[in-house]
Amino acid sequence: MHAGLISAIHFAAGLGDVRFDHLTHDSARYYNPRMSVQRDIVAAIVTLARLIRTEADKRARAHGMTRAQWTILLNLKRQPGLVQKELAEVLEVEPITVARLVDRLEARGMVERRADPMDRRCWRLHLTDTAQPLMAEIDVALDGLAGIVTEGLDSVTQARVAEAVTRMRDNITAESKRTPMPPPPPEDATLETPAGVHA
Repeated sequence: MHAGLISAIHFAAGLGDVRFDHLTHDSARYYNPRMSVQRDIVAAIVTLARLIRTEADKRARAHGMTRAQWTILLNLKRQPGLVQKELAEVLEVEPITVARLVDRLEARGMVERRADPMDRRCWRLHLTDTAQPLMAEIDVALDGLAGIVTEGLDSVTQARVAEAVTRMRDNITAESKRTPMPPPPPEDATLETPAGVHA
């Protein structure tokens, strides 16, 4: 297996650069190549996602904005009329955080709140005409980033990667629906150290 993929697994796990090509005979008995390849894939995706987020942050900051604000604008472009709660679920943050982000976008004249005609207590979010030039710039920036990520991959390979990643996304989405998140542990809970292991 490629040493770079092995290193990626351990880097993602916070273990540093550990190499399997130096395993002792006894240790090698417990090495499962199939499971390692699966974990290589997951680690590579996690690392890729982190690097893409970092590059997107750089491009958003060049416009005096944040990636979270870009995410809000892009979601409103795709689906006008979302409410703050729905955006909070997309961003995986509290609604109050989205409210502050929307306040800043509204102050810049890019987003407006409109009363829901069916429920006056509900405010739906829409892009303004002022936001349209920026949306064009965001599209150019993200197209450029996508080009960097897929450089060297022909169209057939890109199609296969897209199909595989979509399948993996669907797999984990189904798993998330089957197994809801347990409640968080108490704030004063302490980690128990297994016997014979020193912290």
